[in-house]
Amino acid sequence: MPVGERAGTPRLPPRWFIRLAWVAHRGGLRVLGGRVALWRPRGRRWGTLRLSTTGRRTGTRRDVILGYVEDGPNLVTLAMNGWGAPEPAWWLNLQTHPDATATLVDGPRPVRARAATGDERTRLWARWRETDKNLDAFASRRPSETAVVVLEPRAGGPGPD
Repeated sequence: MPVGERAGTPRLPPRWFIRLAWVAHRGGLRVLGGRVALWRPRGRRWGTLRLSTTGRRTGTRRDVILGYVEDGPNLVTLAMNGWGAPEPAWWLNLQTHPDATATLVDGPRPVRARAATGDERTRLWARWRETDKNLDAFASRRPSETAVVVLEPRAGGPGPD
């Protein structure tokens, strides 16, 4: 996107600051046992969850903190990597191993991940837009479309613990 077209795009903090904030948040989750670092979505605000995936190359457990909204029994997040260009590692991991565990305030939940498409993607993107009026402007910073990731409940079984 040409620089002139970005004139109306809201500013993001520097990349190092975004990464530092997420590292601090993960540290808070470990130290406080998840009671403060995870919260439920309320009204037009998103919540946070810890997603445990299986590494696509190593096969080891990988944890990440994500924002989410609810869509019935499903949890919905955006594969945005702090609005940076590359796809986030957790999303690449889920494309290889879609079974994961989402830990919410009330405990762990086995999930299976998939990308929303078509009308469902449009509807869920609009739901996310309710939480941030600048969503489209931030998303325009990425060279590819931001995946809307649906985490569907699944029966307990193999997947990251």
